[in-house]
Amino acid sequence: MDWLYYSALGIGLALDAFAVSITTGISIQQMRLKHALRIAFFFGFFQAFMPLVGWIIGEEAQTLISSIDHWVAFILLELVGLKMIYEGCKVEAKVEKESNPLNIHILLALAVATSIDALVVGVTFSVVHIDIVTPIIIIGVITFFMSLSGVYLGNRYGHIFEWIFTRDNWWSNSYAPWHKAGN
Repeated sequence: MDWLYYSALGIGLALDAFAVSITTGISIQQMRLKHALRIAFFFGFFQAFMPLVGWIIGEEAQTLISSIDHWVAFILLELVGLKMIYEGCKVEAKVEKESNPLNIHILLALAVATSIDALVVGVTFSVVHIDIVTPIIIIGVITFFMSLSGVYLGNRYGHIFEWIFTRDNWWSNSYAPWHKAGN
């Protein structure tokens, strides 16, 4: 597999971190460069670290599953795909509780939650005998820069979405029937 494949995989794995980075950027009022770098580092690090953990788990379990390794790879990738479809389709409940995404515990939880699919990819890499070093570097770097840009975009342009969905405006009344202005 080549760097183009790893880059495409890195982009796919980084999309959830990118989305969370945008919402994080929206929620931080006094954004500083160090905040954006911290968020991007956490997401990039865990997106690179989790495939390594998965690869190690897969290498250790190799003897147990060597006769069915192709089916294991298929099932794991299928689960990743189904998880992505599910998360794309689910409607989330409105959360009223405010939280600080710069809090180390919250940031750690977000980074781990967005990188679970990368763990499964790491197991798959070990099952199909792919060297792990190049993919984790590419995945981590792509996630870092996508998260950095997501924080910036959310902080810079998030007010547009706030205006669309929280104000009594033409969009809310005409094109967003699920949203009632003033609720």
